[in-house]
Amino acid sequence: MKNILLSVLILIGAAVQAQVEPTIISLSEYLGYVKRFHPIVKQANLVISESEAKLLKARGAFDPKIEVDYDSKTFKNTDYYDKLNTTFKIPTWYGIELKGSFEENDGVFLNPEASLPEDGLYSVGVSVSVARGLLNNERMAVLRQSKLFVKQAKADRQLLVNEILYEATLSYFNWLRSYNEMRLFEDFLDNTSRRFEGIKKSFEEGELSAIDTLEAKIALNNRALSLEKSRITFTKSSLELSNYLWLNENTPIEIADGVIPDLSTLQSIDEALQISGFLIDSININDHPKIQSLDYKLQSLNIEKRLKVNNLLPTVDLQYNFLSQTPDIVSTFNTAAYKGGINIRIPLFLRKERGDLKLAKLKIQDTRFEMESTKVKIKNKFDALDQELTSLSTQNRYIKSIVNDYDTLLKAEERKFFLGESSLFLVNTRESKLIDSKLKSIALETNFLNTKAMLFNVLSLPQDDPVN
Repeated sequence: MKNILLSVLILIGAAVQAQVEPTIISLSEYLGYVKRFHPIVKQANLVISESEAKLLKARGAFDPKIEVDYDSKTFKNTDYYDKLNTTFKIPTWYGIELKGSFEENDGVFLNPEASLPEDGLYSVGVSVSVARGLLNNERMAVLRQSKLFVKQAKADRQLLVNEILYEATLSYFNWLRSYNEMRLFEDFLDNTSRRFEGIKKSFEEGELSAIDTLEAKIALNNRALSLEKSRITFTKSSLELSNYLWLNENTPIEIADGVIPDLSTLQSIDEALQISGFLIDSININDHPKIQSLDYKLQSLNIEKRLKVNNLLPTVDLQYNFLSQTPDIVSTFNTAAYKGGINIRIPLFLRKERGDLKLAKLKIQDTRFEMESTKVKIKNKFDALDQELTSLSTQNRYIKSIVNDYDTLLKAEERKFFLGESSLFLVNTRESKLIDSKLKSIALETNFLNTKAMLFNVLSLPQDDPVN
């Protein structure tokens, strides 16, 4: 509770920016909120809960059952019949069912075959499916599939959580980019403002012409315009970031003024995304949660196919029950008194069963194609991202060199201008080039961070729970 209150103060505590230092929220801290409180992450957990509920339901097919069947008829003061049949059944893993029952029948018009001893009749027996349903039946298949669904749900949850974390990470990088651009224009507005004041003073002293003052004013207004645009962009990105920030009890929170991104995100990106030390060559595609999910699906379809194969067999159900009037004496349950039967059903053409089997085989084939295609896609994504990261690192080195060179040119041009050896037009041109190069540098850094986020998304590594 203490941590939550502290977080609220950090994120939504209104502080006057001019009086206090800005509060930094790092990518790791931000993702910690997303992992713990975001509704979609919680929704992903429901996938596992749903699969566990289905598993519980499937286990219910093997629960013992008590059945009571009572039927009575009285008409014109005559008891036609009064029949009671209670049964206790225990389903087993294979197509065998153990059964114990008690029957008591009475009445004037009772069917002769339903006549029983006065104290009723007890029976203990078994029913067996000797063909279809013995080694493979629907309740066995459903339970096996439900166990696989739980494992598949865990892999799917991992994919869902990583997807929302990926989207949240992109939003953070967009927020960081807009903040860097706003800082850039703030700095250049300050420089342009000081230059304008210097030129204005030089004009008043008669050292510069009025046209220089006008040109400096235009440059100043351009910088102010760019700054205002960057401010609204930063505000919008802050609101977009707030979409992923929640607290307990599904309470949304909003980034307040004075909260800024971590400017050292580039140095800590691997640790924040938990991809530090990752090597492309060490990837085992079969460990990817998407492939694992498809593998569990394939195993489930194979269980379904074996069930369809079993359904091609005829239905042959056998029942045998030992009868006794004195169940407390075990020796009375013997072959001298019994009730048995056999039930046989054989479809002549098996068109329904053969059609079901063919559909099951087609589903398996389709899933195998999808799995192989997904493996190739994931591998190619890894290779492409690895090459892109290498290229972006090289581009970043080039752009930093370009920025430094443009900065040197601008400073030299400013010295020449105040010595009367250059013009304000050249100074503004140099400054515009420097601004463009710094914007490109910010864009390249953002592209590099976004590519790291894409790598994180493709990897879909298990995420550590945030520390309480």
